[in-house]
Amino acid sequence: MDAFLFYVAIATLAVWIAVGIELVVGNRSIRFLKDVLGEPHPAPPRVSIIVPARNEERNLQEALTSILQQDYADFEVIVVDDRSTDRTGAILDGMAGDNPRLRVVHLTELPPGWLGKNFALYCGAQRASSDLLLFTDADVIMHPSTLRQAVGYMEDHKVDHLAVAPDVRMPGMLLKMFVVAFCIFFSLYARPWKAKDAKSRRFVGIGAFNLVRKDVYRAVGAHEAIAMRPDDDMKLGKLIKRGGYRQEFLFGTGMMHVEWYASVRELIDGLMKNAFAGVEYSASVIIGASVAQFVLNVWPVVALVLTHGETRGLNAAVVLVMLVLCGDAARFLGTSRWYAIGFPLATLLFIYIMWRSMLTALLSGGVHWRGTKYSLAELKANKV
Repeated sequence: MDAFLFYVAIATLAVWIAVGIELVVGNRSIRFLKDVLGEPHPAPPRVSIIVPARNEERNLQEALTSILQQDYADFEVIVVDDRSTDRTGAILDGMAGDNPRLRVVHLTELPPGWLGKNFALYCGAQRASSDLLLFTDADVIMHPSTLRQAVGYMEDHKVDHLAVAPDVRMPGMLLKMFVVAFCIFFSLYARPWKAKDAKSRRFVGIGAFNLVRKDVYRAVGAHEAIAMRPDDDMKLGKLIKRGGYRQEFLFGTGMMHVEWYASVRELIDGLMKNAFAGVEYSASVIIGASVAQFVLNVWPVVALVLTHGETRGLNAAVVLVMLVLCGDAARFLGTSRWYAIGFPLATLLFIYIMWRSMLTALLSGGVHWRGTKYSLAELKANKV
């Protein structure tokens, strides 16, 4: 057993060094939106900003105000009220009366074969009068120059789809630790720095900021092609990349932020709808990913207590490399690198979410999200 644990420690250290090099190099190859000059173009293209909103009264007014205050020359805002049961509709109607740029669409029914958010985005896009579409969320707070700089970058670099990751702000130490861990998981899953490489099959999409040309959006099938995908933002990116169009990813640190979830309970409920979908509803992938994450991210910490000699030394090296790399990644998120110390704990929480997502979907035969149940058979059928 001692020999086995010794070789596990060597393999784990090798994996972390290899992963770390890719993560460090990859993150440093991604530009920050705040560093883009975003000089005004002589004839800036019109932009339609499309926002789905279902029971978003908590953050809606602040977010929508920041969008309406963009210093861009020509844009409209289309907010689709997706069957809200709180004050969302009333807030939107009140704001629309004072803002000629704002158009509100109220939905009262969800047709078969659609997820609520995806249908809301589709309805908004159908009403858009612009050459560029920005899909964003109802809780994203934007700096006034966000749109101008993003469109400027898109036009200067001839990009068809620009995804920008916001700062993620959540209360409490555990949630902040989870943000760092989740962003590392996402980076290693998606390799977003490779999205701009036409030779790579890697793709990216960010629900908070997906800016795409309308003709490209229509050419890849619009949201009709991903009507039942809980991970619609990433799958839209996949369709665009697969279609041969140019795609890029930027960090939005300092330019836009979102309060992702306000509690651990919200976090668990929110991620459950995507976790199983993200691995194409494969139980074997969930099991394999869980074992790998435990061995790589949690066991080295436990092994500091349970092993000795050279094996303990190797695990100590793994933990050191892990914390340094997590701390380095944290700076790209606009958060303290000290939250890296919670990486093993956040890994356990993420494993719990993956398993709960899988078991809930399998046992109940579907996914419950915001008051609607979607059958697992329908969800699986929408393969992208």
